[in-house]
Amino acid sequence: MRRFKPDPGAPPPTRAQRGTWPLTVPAVAQLLAEGLELPAGPLVLVGENGSGKSTVMELLAVTLGLNPEGGSVNTRFSTRASEPESQGLVVERSPGASRWGVFLRDETLHGLYSYLESLPGGPDVDYHALSHGEAFLEVLTRRARGGGTYLLDEPDAALSFGGSLALVSVLLDLAAAGAQVVVATHSPVVAALPGAQLLEVGDWGLRPARWEDLELTRSWRHFLDEPAAYLRHLR
Repeated sequence: MRRFKPDPGAPPPTRAQRGTWPLTVPAVAQLLAEGLELPAGPLVLVGENGSGKSTVMELLAVTLGLNPEGGSVNTRFSTRASEPESQGLVVERSPGASRWGVFLRDETLHGLYSYLESLPGGPDVDYHALSHGEAFLEVLTRRARGGGTYLLDEPDAALSFGGSLALVSVLLDLAAAGAQVVVATHSPVVAALPGAQLLEVGDWGLRPARWEDLELTRSWRHFLDEPAAYLRHLR
């Protein structure tokens, strides 16, 4: 894929639509107005809770035709629809680009595992019997086919420090095999993914950033240097 871009044939949003979710989220409004250029390497979105990272990821998944609750291109299940519908984005692909895609969301993994168990023959692995982090890495690696697009929304929620490093290793292998990787994360480990372009998400929308300048990185560094400076304000 080269970029997500506004559909020239879609009607512009009405004033009423611009005043309702998800267009009230600055990152979403920017995405729908300007589109999103995809780098040659991985793309990592970083921002606070409520900044719009997950909504952006959901819109990208819906635009690609992926199940909004997660899974690969052929996965179809639903528990409770809470994702935004298609908002007039289209994908521009290079000729011959792979249509394979995977969308994994931490908050819907239980439903995905149950769906996989319900398929004829069931999965090769009992995901529910694994730890949260083990199951996430297992389902990702079993769907890693090299090419295609991999959207991961807050995978670090399932992972320890070591698990985050293992995820980075998997993502590096995917990128080396020609896959496109987009990750939304709260982890400075995942955000340090070598070769990745970083976008910081917030009230400003989406803006390029360097790892060492991220608020995420600065906050973790200061906290680890002197946790008492933060914790004393919580009492």
